[in-house]
Formats: sequence, structure tokens, C-alpha cells
Amino acid sequence: MEYYSLSSYLQDTFGEKVYKIALDGGFTCPNRDGTLGRKGCIFCSGAGSGEFAGSRSDSVTVQIEKGKERLREKVKKGKYIAYFQAFTNTYAPADRLRKVYEEALSHPDIAALSIATRPDCLPAEVISLLEEINKIKPVWVELGLQTIHERSAEYIRRGYPLAVFDEAVKKLKGIGVEVIVHVILGLPGETAKEMKETVAYVGKSGADGIKLQLLHVLEGTDLEKEYREGRCRVMEMQEYVDLAADCMALLPERMVIHRITGDGDKKTLIAPKWSMDKKRVLNALHKAIEERERI
Repeated sequence: MEYYSLSSYLQDTFGEKVYKIALDGGFTCPNRDGTLGRKGCIFCSGAGSGEFAGSRSDSVTVQIEKGKERLREKVKKGKYIAYFQAFTNTYAPADRLRKVYEEALSHPDIAALSIATRPDCLPAEVISLLEEINKIKPVWVELGLQTIHERSAEYIRRGYPLAVFDEAVKKLKGIGVEVIVHVILGLPGETAKEMKETVAYVGKSGADGIKLQLLHVLEGTDLEKEYREGRCRVMEMQEYVDLAADCMALLPERMVIHRITGDGDKKTLIAPKWSMDKKRVLNALHKAIEERERI
């Protein structure tokens, strides 16, 4: 089973290697500002899943330049994707969003924008703005779905029903924006069958890409408390590898797989520690995929 990797997609689309620079646009989240709640999702860190993003005390332009400097040894000359990663990056008035997005778009080395957000934070004026800027440079919108199962959604405090995700995908595809969906494998209480159901659903949703994320337990999250009190477990490496390989086989051939594991911040990662050895995990995953091809 071959899969359409992000690196292959980027080469096909831009004709060269393109690298992501994670940015913090200075936004918050309805799950943190009191609109829906103040604690965030159960797994979400104080950085709003933006551990690898730049500092919000810097302008977008400065964050891009610092990101380029960090990649200097790897990238001598190339293009970048401005990845608005931290918190909910469509959760602000459209005029403020425009200012932030246009600053990134105006940088000559930025080839595209990738905007991480929630499906319930895409009002009509934001959809119109995304449609407009997508005509300047390509726009990807990354939606945090995590699971299709309402029991799990309530447990992680996601804060919206599945129908909201369906509508968001429909609206975004209607304006020609690429949609990438985040899914977490290993949510407490979910069976392998339920996780595969989520992945299969995303495969049929109309989305263009998917990120398969291993559940991480990070310091300072409510999930850390659950884990330390023995109310949830994390997956063993081979368990995750086998499940991820099975999930990938459920996806359409041309769906871009943007991630097949996950990068927890080593400074705050509680478990699983095996996930820090990314090379070992990827090698095991590729082996599992090859074995399925021979069956």
C-alpha cells in the first residue's frame, strides 16, 4: 500500500521542497475565553497546541525570519508555508484576521498559508476572507476533528457536534480551499474499530488531507491528571504502528497524509516516551505498510 505523503504532494504542487514555519498569530480559543469553557480541550497544552510555533510577542514577519533561520542548515534556498498553528486561527474579527494573514502572504518566501482552526469558528465573513486570499496564494485550513464519536468528543471537551464539522468541510470546499483534518488515535475509551471508523469517515468527507496524531500526555493538561490517576492509558509503539497502518489503508489513494505520528514537545511530554524516537517509529510504520502490501 503506497500512500500520498506530504513531501510528495509538495513536490507535485510547488515543484520543489517546501517547509512549514509554525506561527503564533496571537489568537485564543472559544474553549479558553469562556465562550465554551476556560480549560481548553483535555489534551491541549497552555500553548494551544503551538509548542513549536514562534512567539506571539514577535510580528508575523519576524517569526517567519526566525523560522527560516532555524531551518538554515536544511534549506539553502526554498519556499515556506506559513502555518498558523497555536490556538484557533480564525477566531477573531475578519479585519484582524486579514491583517495577520496578509502580513504572511506579503513575505516573498511564503508559498501558501496553512490555518489551524475549529469547525465552529468559520462564520460567513471569515469564509469570504479565506476565499479572497486563496486567490492570492493557496490556503489550507486544518480542522481539529479528533473523533467522530460523541462520547469521546464530550470527554475531550471538543465543544461542537459532528454536523458542524460536516458543514465546515462543505463551506471550505465550496470556496476552493484545501481541507486537512486532524484525528487523534488512542483517545481514552475508544476501540481500534471506533478509531478506524473516524478515519474512514474523514476519507469520505471530501477533505483533501489528514493528520494522524498519536495521543500525547503533556504536562499541565487535564489529561495529565487523568493519566497519573490511572484513568487513561497510552498506546504501545507496535500497537500504534499496526493501527496507523490499518487506518491508512482505509483512505482514498490521492488523500494527502500530512502526518502519520506526532511530535510531542520533549520538555513537556509525559507519555508515551517511545514517541520521542521519531525515526524508529517511522521506520516501524513503513515496515508495517510494506508488510500489508505483500498480503
